[in-house]
Amino acid sequence: MQVVYEDNHIIIVSKESGEIVQGDKTGDTPLSEIVKQYIKETHAKPGNVFLGVVHRLDRPVSGLVVLAKTSKALTRLNNMFRDGEVHKTYWAIVERREGVSGGYQPDGEWHQVENWLVRNEKQNKSYAYDREKPNAKLAKLRYRVIGASDRYTLLEVQLMTGRHHQIRCQLSAMGCPIKGDLKYGARRSNPDGSISLLARRVEFLHPVSKENICVEAPVPDDNLWKAICPL
Repeated sequence: MQVVYEDNHIIIVSKESGEIVQGDKTGDTPLSEIVKQYIKETHAKPGNVFLGVVHRLDRPVSGLVVLAKTSKALTRLNNMFRDGEVHKTYWAIVERREGVSGGYQPDGEWHQVENWLVRNEKQNKSYAYDREKPNAKLAKLRYRVIGASDRYTLLEVQLMTGRHHQIRCQLSAMGCPIKGDLKYGARRSNPDGSISLLARRVEFLHPVSKENICVEAPVPDDNLWKAICPL
Protein backbone atom coordinates (compact mmCIF):
# COMPACT_ATOMS: atom_id res chain seq x y z
CA MET A 1 0.00 0.00 0.00
CA GLN A 2 0.98 3.62 -0.53
CA VAL A 3 -0.11 6.57 1.60
CA VAL A 4 -1.48 9.35 -0.63
CA TYR A 5 -2.97 11.64 2.05
CA GLU A 6 -2.80 11.88 5.83
CA ASP A 7 -3.70 14.33 8.58
CA ASN A 8 -4.75 14.04 12.24
CA HIS A 9 -8.18 12.64 11.42
CA ILE A 10 -7.99 10.64 8.20
CA ILE A 11 -5.57 8.63 6.11
CA ILE A 12 -6.07 7.66 2.47
CA VAL A 13 -4.00 4.85 1.01
CA SER A 14 -3.73 3.25 -2.40
CA LYS A 15 -3.98 -0.49 -2.02
CA GLU A 16 -2.57 -3.02 -4.42
CA SER A 17 -4.69 -5.76 -5.96
CA GLY A 18 -4.61 -8.84 -3.75
CA GLU A 19 -4.66 -6.88 -0.50
CA ILE A 20 -7.75 -7.26 1.68
CA VAL A 21 -9.14 -4.25 3.51
CA GLN A 22 -10.42 -6.18 6.52
CA GLY A 23 -9.62 -9.63 7.88
CA ASP A 24 -11.42 -12.64 6.43
CA LYS A 25 -11.33 -16.43 6.60
CA THR A 26 -8.03 -16.56 4.68
CA GLY A 27 -6.18 -15.28 7.72
CA ASP A 28 -4.10 -12.94 5.52
CA THR A 29 -2.96 -9.70 7.14
CA PRO A 30 -5.53 -7.04 6.20
CA LEU A 31 -4.77 -3.54 4.99
CA SER A 32 -6.29 -2.11 8.18
CA GLU A 33 -3.59 -3.81 10.28
CA ILE A 34 -0.83 -2.73 7.89
CA VAL A 35 -1.98 0.89 8.16
CA LYS A 36 -2.21 0.65 11.96
CA GLN A 37 1.39 -0.54 12.07
CA TYR A 38 2.44 2.25 9.71
CA ILE A 39 0.83 4.86 11.99
CA LYS A 40 2.35 3.31 15.10
CA GLU A 41 5.85 3.28 13.65
CA THR A 42 5.74 6.56 11.75
CA HIS A 43 4.29 8.59 14.61
CA ALA A 44 5.83 6.57 17.46
CA LYS A 45 2.43 5.98 19.02
CA PRO A 46 2.38 3.86 22.19
CA GLY A 47 -0.33 1.31 22.85
CA ASN A 48 -3.17 0.46 20.49
CA VAL A 49 -3.77 2.61 17.41
CA PHE A 50 -7.36 3.59 16.54
CA LEU A 51 -8.29 3.05 12.89
CA GLY A 52 -11.81 2.93 11.48
CA VAL A 53 -12.64 1.21 8.20
CA VAL A 54 -15.17 3.36 6.35
CA HIS A 55 -15.55 1.37 3.12
CA ARG A 56 -13.97 -1.54 1.27
CA LEU A 57 -12.56 -2.47 -2.10
CA ASP A 58 -12.79 -6.00 -3.47
CA ARG A 59 -9.58 -7.95 -3.08
CA PRO A 60 -8.63 -8.00 -6.81
CA VAL A 61 -9.29 -4.25 -7.17
CA SER A 62 -6.58 -1.62 -6.65
CA GLY A 63 -6.82 2.01 -5.65
CA LEU A 64 -7.95 4.40 -2.94
CA VAL A 65 -9.23 3.42 0.50
CA VAL A 66 -10.30 6.07 3.03
CA LEU A 67 -9.70 5.26 6.71
CA ALA A 68 -10.49 7.20 9.88
CA LYS A 69 -7.86 7.91 12.54
CA THR A 70 -10.35 9.28 15.10
CA SER A 71 -13.81 8.24 16.26
CA LYS A 72 -15.18 11.67 15.30
CA ALA A 73 -13.94 11.26 11.73
CA LEU A 74 -15.24 7.69 11.55
CA THR A 75 -18.78 8.67 12.55
CA ARG A 76 -18.89 11.58 10.14
CA LEU A 77 -17.34 9.68 7.24
CA ASN A 78 -19.78 6.79 7.73
CA ASN A 79 -22.63 9.28 7.41
CA MET A 80 -21.04 10.94 4.38
CA PHE A 81 -20.59 7.64 2.55
CA ARG A 82 -24.18 6.66 3.41
CA ASP A 83 -25.55 9.99 2.17
CA GLY A 84 -23.54 10.02 -1.07
CA GLU A 85 -21.33 12.94 -0.07
CA VAL A 86 -18.12 11.11 -0.99
CA HIS A 87 -17.56 11.14 -4.74
CA LYS A 88 -15.60 8.17 -6.09
CA THR A 89 -14.29 7.78 -9.63
CA TYR A 90 -13.05 4.50 -11.03
CA TRP A 91 -11.09 3.51 -14.12
CA ALA A 92 -11.91 0.17 -15.73
CA ILE A 93 -10.21 -1.55 -18.64
CA VAL A 94 -12.93 -3.51 -20.44
CA GLU A 95 -13.14 -5.81 -23.42
CA ARG A 96 -14.10 -3.76 -26.47
CA ARG A 97 -17.70 -3.80 -27.51
CA GLU A 98 -19.40 -0.75 -28.97
CA GLY A 99 -22.92 -0.02 -30.09
CA VAL A 100 -26.35 0.99 -28.90
CA SER A 101 -27.66 -2.60 -28.79
CA GLY A 102 -25.10 -3.61 -26.20
CA GLY A 103 -21.80 -2.45 -24.84
CA TYR A 104 -20.60 1.08 -24.21
CA GLN A 105 -21.10 4.27 -26.19
CA PRO A 106 -17.70 5.23 -27.66
CA ASP A 107 -18.35 8.97 -28.06
CA GLY A 108 -16.52 10.10 -24.90
CA GLU A 109 -19.68 11.63 -23.43
CA TRP A 110 -21.16 10.67 -20.07
CA HIS A 111 -23.81 7.95 -20.18
CA GLN A 112 -25.94 6.70 -17.28
CA VAL A 113 -26.73 3.02 -16.71
CA GLU A 114 -29.43 1.66 -14.40
CA ASN A 115 -30.03 -1.95 -13.38
CA TRP A 116 -31.69 -3.85 -10.59
CA LEU A 117 -29.09 -5.97 -8.80
CA VAL A 118 -29.74 -9.14 -6.83
CA ARG A 119 -26.93 -10.40 -4.60
CA ASN A 120 -26.28 -14.13 -4.26
CA GLU A 121 -24.53 -14.55 -0.92
CA LYS A 122 -23.41 -18.13 -1.51
CA GLN A 123 -21.78 -17.30 -4.83
CA ASN A 124 -20.54 -13.89 -3.64
CA LYS A 125 -21.89 -12.50 -6.90
CA SER A 126 -24.53 -10.04 -8.06
CA TYR A 127 -26.87 -10.38 -11.02
CA ALA A 128 -28.26 -7.47 -13.05
CA TYR A 129 -31.81 -7.14 -14.36
CA ASP A 130 -33.59 -4.51 -16.41
CA ARG A 131 -36.69 -4.69 -14.21
CA GLU A 132 -37.26 -4.82 -10.48
CA LYS A 133 -37.03 -8.29 -8.94
CA PRO A 134 -37.64 -9.57 -5.39
CA ASN A 135 -34.78 -8.47 -3.10
CA ALA A 136 -33.27 -6.37 -5.90
CA LYS A 137 -31.66 -2.97 -5.31
CA LEU A 138 -31.53 -0.19 -7.87
CA ALA A 139 -27.99 0.46 -9.11
CA LYS A 140 -26.92 3.58 -11.00
CA LEU A 141 -23.60 4.61 -12.50
CA ARG A 142 -22.23 6.95 -15.15
CA TYR A 143 -19.40 6.16 -17.55
CA ARG A 144 -17.46 7.63 -20.45
CA VAL A 145 -14.68 6.39 -22.71
CA ILE A 146 -11.30 8.01 -21.97
CA GLY A 147 -8.83 5.67 -23.69
CA ALA A 148 -8.49 2.69 -26.01
CA SER A 149 -6.08 0.13 -27.42
CA ASP A 150 -6.56 -2.42 -30.20
CA ARG A 151 -8.34 -4.88 -27.91
CA TYR A 152 -9.44 -2.94 -24.84
CA THR A 153 -11.16 0.29 -23.83
CA LEU A 154 -10.63 2.43 -20.73
CA LEU A 155 -13.82 3.65 -19.08
CA GLU A 156 -14.11 6.30 -16.40
CA VAL A 157 -16.93 5.33 -14.04
CA GLN A 158 -18.72 7.32 -11.36
CA LEU A 159 -20.92 5.47 -8.88
CA MET A 160 -24.30 7.00 -8.06
CA THR A 161 -25.23 4.15 -5.71
CA GLY A 162 -23.14 1.69 -3.71
CA ARG A 163 -24.09 -1.92 -4.40
CA HIS A 164 -22.25 -5.23 -4.09
CA HIS A 165 -19.86 -5.66 -7.05
CA GLN A 166 -21.82 -2.89 -8.77
CA ILE A 167 -19.29 -1.78 -11.41
CA ARG A 168 -18.21 -5.34 -12.17
CA CYS A 169 -21.80 -6.52 -12.52
CA GLN A 170 -23.19 -3.60 -14.49
CA LEU A 171 -20.33 -3.44 -17.00
CA SER A 172 -20.64 -7.19 -17.53
CA ALA A 173 -24.37 -6.78 -18.10
CA MET A 174 -23.54 -4.16 -20.76
CA GLY A 175 -21.52 -6.81 -22.57
CA CYS A 176 -18.08 -5.43 -21.74
CA PRO A 177 -16.66 -7.24 -18.69
CA ILE A 178 -13.62 -5.88 -16.90
CA LYS A 179 -10.34 -7.38 -18.06
CA GLY A 180 -9.36 -10.32 -15.84
CA ASP A 181 -12.74 -10.57 -14.11
CA LEU A 182 -13.59 -14.23 -14.72
CA LYS A 183 -16.49 -14.10 -12.25
CA TYR A 184 -18.26 -11.58 -14.47
CA GLY A 185 -17.47 -12.93 -17.90
CA ALA A 186 -13.90 -11.98 -18.81
CA ARG A 187 -12.34 -14.38 -21.30
CA ARG A 188 -9.13 -14.90 -19.35
CA SER A 189 -7.60 -14.00 -16.00
CA ASN A 190 -4.82 -11.51 -15.41
CA PRO A 191 -1.47 -13.16 -14.57
CA ASP A 192 -1.39 -11.65 -11.06
CA GLY A 193 -5.00 -12.50 -10.25
CA SER A 194 -6.10 -8.87 -10.34
CA ILE A 195 -8.96 -7.38 -12.28
CA SER A 196 -8.33 -4.18 -14.25
CA LEU A 197 -10.41 -1.91 -12.02
CA LEU A 198 -8.82 1.04 -10.23
CA ALA A 199 -10.42 3.26 -7.58
CA ARG A 200 -8.79 6.26 -9.21
CA ARG A 201 -10.11 9.38 -7.46
CA VAL A 202 -11.97 10.34 -4.28
CA GLU A 203 -13.34 13.78 -3.43
CA PHE A 204 -15.20 15.02 -0.36
CA LEU A 205 -15.33 17.75 2.26
CA HIS A 206 -13.06 16.92 5.15
CA PRO A 207 -15.23 15.60 8.02
CA VAL A 208 -13.60 17.95 10.55
CA SER A 209 -11.92 20.89 8.78
CA LYS A 210 -14.51 21.04 5.95
CA GLU A 211 -11.74 21.64 3.43
CA ASN A 212 -12.14 20.04 0.02
CA ILE A 213 -10.11 16.82 -0.28
CA CYS A 214 -9.42 15.41 -3.74
CA VAL A 215 -6.76 12.75 -4.27
CA GLU A 216 -5.86 10.31 -7.02
CA ALA A 217 -4.35 6.84 -6.95
CA PRO A 218 -1.28 6.03 -9.04
CA VAL A 219 -1.86 3.96 -12.14
CA PRO A 220 -0.82 0.30 -11.71
CA ASP A 221 2.71 -0.52 -12.84
CA ASP A 222 1.52 -2.49 -15.85
CA ASN A 223 2.25 -2.05 -19.56
CA LEU A 224 -1.41 -2.06 -20.66
CA TRP A 225 -2.42 0.45 -18.01
CA LYS A 226 0.44 2.74 -19.02
CA ALA A 227 -0.39 2.42 -22.72
CA ILE A 228 -4.13 3.01 -22.43
CA CYS A 229 -4.26 5.77 -19.81
CA PRO A 230 -4.67 9.40 -20.95
CA LEU A 231 -1.67 10.67 -18.99
